[in-house]
Amino acid sequence: MRYAVRTSLRSTGLVVLLGVVMTMLDTTIVNVALGTLAAEFHTSLADVQWAATSYLLAMSMTVPVTGWAVGRFGVRAVWLVSLVLFIAGSALCAAAWSLGSLAVFRAVQGLGGGLLQPVGQVMLAQAAGKERLGRAMSLISVPAMLVPVLGPPLGGLIVQGPGWRWLFLVNVPVCAVALLAALLLLPRGSGSLHAHDEEPANGAGRGIGAGQRLDVLGLALLSPGLVALIYGLTEVGNGASLLHPASWIGAALVAVFAVRSLRVTSLVDLRLFRDRTFAAAVLALACYSAAMLGFTVLVPLHSQLAEGGGALEAGLLLAPLGIGAALTMPLAGRLTDSRGPRGVAAAGVVLVVASIVAFLLTGGGYVPMFTLGLGHGLVATSVMAAAYTTLEPSAVPAATTLSTIVLRLAAPFGVALLTVLLQVFTRAGAAEPFTPAFWAAAGLAGVSLLPIALIGSGTWRRSSSAPA
Repeated sequence: MRYAVRTSLRSTGLVVLLGVVMTMLDTTIVNVALGTLAAEFHTSLADVQWAATSYLLAMSMTVPVTGWAVGRFGVRAVWLVSLVLFIAGSALCAAAWSLGSLAVFRAVQGLGGGLLQPVGQVMLAQAAGKERLGRAMSLISVPAMLVPVLGPPLGGLIVQGPGWRWLFLVNVPVCAVALLAALLLLPRGSGSLHAHDEEPANGAGRGIGAGQRLDVLGLALLSPGLVALIYGLTEVGNGASLLHPASWIGAALVAVFAVRSLRVTSLVDLRLFRDRTFAAAVLALACYSAAMLGFTVLVPLHSQLAEGGGALEAGLLLAPLGIGAALTMPLAGRLTDSRGPRGVAAAGVVLVVASIVAFLLTGGGYVPMFTLGLGHGLVATSVMAAAYTTLEPSAVPAATTLSTIVLRLAAPFGVALLTVLLQVFTRAGAAEPFTPAFWAAAGLAGVSLLPIALIGSGTWRRSSSAPA
């Protein structure tokens, strides 16, 4: 039985890695080609930015339907359809004849990519079971950390070599292999939610989507709300006013959805927050992700504006972070499975905060970035695993949908918060305007220790000792 579980996790992990690696890469690989695309389509750099923005917004739009789609059709079917969408979008992007067509085709890519990441997480959690969640989360965390860092250098090589269309064509053979692997390795009907699945005692997470109609009104509120809110926060981070109308419209739509979902069975099951460990893990991830994403945006700016470095030097400064995280993520997975997530996550946060402070006090450098990566690898894997430990299998798709939505909002919020601080102190004529923003990043990361302390350990010990 243990061998069968291990084999299932390995095969599922292979399928997920093949599927998500290109979607993660596409979040950054196109950024280096924006100037080339502006020249190709005879437009401005501001206009061509929509080639990147449309992909990210489309990814956010599809996340709310993940739980319903998995419950209704099963993860295998949703995974295959998402791959086909991503491959089709990639091929169409390579054939784009105008900026408008490229933005539309990038949105098609994003529709597929937005489903692949949370559905892959669902598949890993279901294949691992509670006793191997740490190792399962490390499988997806390593490429999630490394691939975006490698994206800009790889994109530069492709643009200077075969040309910008190959930024998208390179996806086709990789995703075709992923599609073949999914057809061969994923059993038919995998991930479907059955009526006999055990329900949580508090009634939360009953597998929304299993035998239920799509909540059309909820979708009409939440998807546009997320897109507007993320877009507005992104614009604020780029220097727009805090009163950007998209932010407030998006926040209002999301708030209406939240109030409604507490009264009726809705697209996203907010009742999952009644589970203390799940709620604590998601809150910790939100605080921590906001700090880390904001910090990694400020680091290249600091290198270029404060130290006079070039674009390549600024990009390479993030490489030690990815290397350090890749080293500790597998270790974090094993420690989480054997000892529980709370101590691993707390140690990681302490190391991250110390590394940010060291970066601030020493004026930057590769060593603090490397130790930051070591801490990040401990936090990301352990807290992601903790989110699932007290949930029943039927609640996993709904939990993944909910946690993904929170994290998609946390990232632009963190970037907006820290860049606004940078702008405020720059306008005030501060000698070191980056300093308050870096301190804020350290403080926000440190706040995540509070919800981490609420993550239970007794339930983990019982589940991790269960036979595989």
